[in-house]
Amino acid sequence: MAAAWAAVVAVMLLLAQVSAAAPVMGPAFLWAPKNYGFSSDEAKEIVHYQTVSPKSLVKSVLEEGGWSNLVCSREDHAKSVDVAVLFLGSKLQSSDISKDKQADSTLVDTLKNSFASSEFSMAFPYIAMSDDDKLEKSLLSGFAENCNNGFGDNHITYTDTCSVSEDLNKHHNMDSIHGLVASQTKKNPSGQTDLIVFCDGGFKDNTKSEGELLSELVTLLKKTGAKYTILYASQPFGLLENPSNLPLGRYLAEKTNTTKPGRGKCDGECLVKSTLLEGSFVGIVLLIILISGLKCMMGIDTPSKFDAPPES
Repeated sequence: MAAAWAAVVAVMLLLAQVSAAAPVMGPAFLWAPKNYGFSSDEAKEIVHYQTVSPKSLVKSVLEEGGWSNLVCSREDHAKSVDVAVLFLGSKLQSSDISKDKQADSTLVDTLKNSFASSEFSMAFPYIAMSDDDKLEKSLLSGFAENCNNGFGDNHITYTDTCSVSEDLNKHHNMDSIHGLVASQTKKNPSGQTDLIVFCDGGFKDNTKSEGELLSELVTLLKKTGAKYTILYASQPFGLLENPSNLPLGRYLAEKTNTTKPGRGKCDGECLVKSTLLEGSFVGIVLLIILISGLKCMMGIDTPSKFDAPPES
């Protein structure tokens, strides 16, 4: 039976490696207080239950979320939104929304209230990311690749925690963002929408939590009267999330009219893992049966020769 146990150990090590290579899962939310013409049909609240990559997230935000008219350079396009915010976090997992206690309750409450009270919203409970790739780089490069008319740097500003060139416009505190938003609301309707990239941590000298920063930013945008839309995306470093658990999906389904509560469908990644697991278990059982049968056959004593039957 030693060979059987060796095979079992080998299969379990393989499964452990597959689990270790599983991507980090984080949610993303897009919302706007008013529709601003983002969606012309009746689907104002959209939830994507599939596990998607950052590139797929960018495409959905540009096409379904209407951001192609905001972040892609179009000088002659009428401005429907004053400010678009890309808020990048690292404290939220997909399952945190439905938990009774969260490490950052302000963050979860702000997201829930903003998502529920907006006229247009999109939710992506499961974004598959790698610890090696920064979400900031993946999303910004995705916007640049998908914008047919270019990704204009002249109307993009960043917080000073972003890993971009020092030559670009950066905000060192919330007052700087307030000044930009206030000036943007006074521009003519044909001007470009300003994109603010709010990176993880906000500012270098920041002492506030991620939830406090997001709440303060939303309050600032509301007080200035600016037309705004926010894309929040989280990359929880080093934390693995099981995409088969859908408490977040059930919560979002209860808040929308276009989705039905219940479990989501098993996507491609789910099918691969479930097939691998089922095949491994079946292989282990068959291997044990085979080795047990060989052992039993080897233990049977049979005569080396047979006497000829007596002649009658």
